Amino acid sequence: MEARTMESVKNGQAASMGAAASSRRKSGRQFWEACKDFSFALPALAFLGAFLYYPLLYSVYISFTNWNMTRPVKKFVGLENYSRLLTNEDFYQSLKVTMLYTVMDVAATLAIGLLLALLFNVANSRFYAFMRGVIFLPYYVSMVIAAMVFTWIYNNQYGLLNHMLGWFGLDPVNWLVDPKAVLPALVAVSVWKGAGFAMILFIAGMRSIPLEYYEAAAIDGANRVQSFRSITLPLLSPMVLFLVITTFISSMQVFQSIDVMTNGGPLQASNALVYWIYTMAFGDFKTGRASALVIILFVIILLLTFLQWVVGRKKVHYEG
Repeated sequence: MEARTMESVKNGQAASMGAAASSRRKSGRQFWEACKDFSFALPALAFLGAFLYYPLLYSVYISFTNWNMTRPVKKFVGLENYSRLLTNEDFYQSLKVTMLYTVMDVAATLAIGLLLALLFNVANSRFYAFMRGVIFLPYYVSMVIAAMVFTWIYNNQYGLLNHMLGWFGLDPVNWLVDPKAVLPALVAVSVWKGAGFAMILFIAGMRSIPLEYYEAAAIDGANRVQSFRSITLPLLSPMVLFLVITTFISSMQVFQSIDVMTNGGPLQASNALVYWIYTMAFGDFKTGRASALVIILFVIILLLTFLQWVVGRKKVHYEG
């Protein structure tokens, strides 16, 4: 009896040890499978680390130094660069220019994109499909090329825009010389490029709305304006939030059109933050202070984007 009991105990221990060994082998296989899967992401992570995270961290380090590209020595100065920028009137002027440009660009791009989407949201029509392609085409044009073309369009003496104004008996406008006209002129270039992209996204959002909603509204006596206000706009809110955030981030980093068309003028009326960073770093060679301005701009964009997401999330309506 005792022999059978001992044998059963030994068998139980052996089974337990076998199960533990099998569990360890299974865990080992899962670990190596996870390592193998992770190894496929290593090239992308290495690329991001080398060209995104390392420059960002190095910019943070440089922002605490007085590095000037004409001098090889970097001296740690703490928060001096930040304090000088935040007490400089030019910083707030540049921030004001950037915010004005951003507000105008976001509002005009979304408004015109929505109007174009309502106009060209016609299925099974080659003409409307062709027009959608024509309107979307500027999105693929380089901003440098677009800025050079619009520089000639805005020319005081030979520009097409002033020539068209003359047809209506209006005086020519110094679009890139008048401080009051330069920002709207720059915004027009950005809207010309981005409105087609907004139109395509709005059309995609409209076509995802079930037709049953509009049929039910028509039965209840709603007209097109009421259906648009009560059905289309609320169900387009996710697309609106996406476009607001992406256009906002892009507009806050405006640089190429300013560099080609105005060089920050006239009278710093178009001296946006990114262009000021460029001139500070590569014109005045104040690399440390320019890096501090980069970090300040990064924080501003991050905070305002988060604020838009929090506020917009409460107003977004999903079909479900």
